[in-house]
Order: sequence, then C-alpha cells, then structure tokens
Amino acid sequence: MSSEMDIDYEYLEHTADVRFRAYGKSLEQAFENAALAMLNVMVETSSVNNSLSVNIELTSFDLDSLLFDWLSEILFIFEVDEMVFGRVKVNKITVGDEECSLKATLYGETIDLSVHVFDTEVKAATYNDMRIENSDDGWMIQATVDT
Repeated sequence: MSSEMDIDYEYLEHTADVRFRAYGKSLEQAFENAALAMLNVMVETSSVNNSLSVNIELTSFDLDSLLFDWLSEILFIFEVDEMVFGRVKVNKITVGDEECSLKATLYGETIDLSVHVFDTEVKAATYNDMRIENSDDGWMIQATVDT
C-alpha cells in the first residue's frame, strides 16, 4: 500500500475550476508541487527548457495568504513577462506569529507557441477550499484555481 506522500500532486473533481492537492515531505516541497500542479494545468511543463530563472521573495500575514500570493505571483509573471516554468525550487519558507515569507526560484523560458502546448487558461488563484495540513507523512496543500 502506498502513502499519499508517494505522489507529488493529484487533481480533484470540481465543476468550473481546477482543484488539486499537492504533497511534500517539507512545506517547501509541498509549495513547489502546488506550483507545478497549477503550471501543468496551463502547459505541459516537460516541454519547457529551464534556461532562465526568476527569483521570488514574498511576505504575507499567514500561510494561506502566502500560498495564495505564491500562486498569484507565478500567474502574474506568466502573464506579464510571458514566461512559462518547468521547474520550481522553494528555498525557504519562514512561518512566524505575525508573518510568513517565502524565497524561491522559478526556472523556465519565454513562451514559444511553436514549442509549448497550452491546455487550460488559469485566470486566478482562489481561497476556495484552501487547506494546508501537516501530518506524520509530511505536508498536504489543497488549492483551487479559477479557469
């Protein structure tokens, strides 16, 4: 019998949006897999040449807000800088009483329509049914994105 921690993310049935669960042995790894789950809704990440990198630093007032801001920032860079990402590295997440912060690097390239096959447009991250849970097996993040 395999545990949930043997998979990185899975998609759950939802009417108009895309809901997923991402897993990780650490909080950082769960945030990485949440980003990859969202990115894979939009484009086949295996088609991305990870030749460019973008550093991200975020601070939010709690962990749910940090996850929302994290997914929103990736969508913002995708839209504004026209970049797509195939690899994500969350270097550090700090959880404090009054704020949470994240330092990460996204690896990808400029969108090339002759190479990248796009699937579903993700319009926004949402707080709908958002969950971040820690267990003996590691971390589980549930998130929903508006498509």
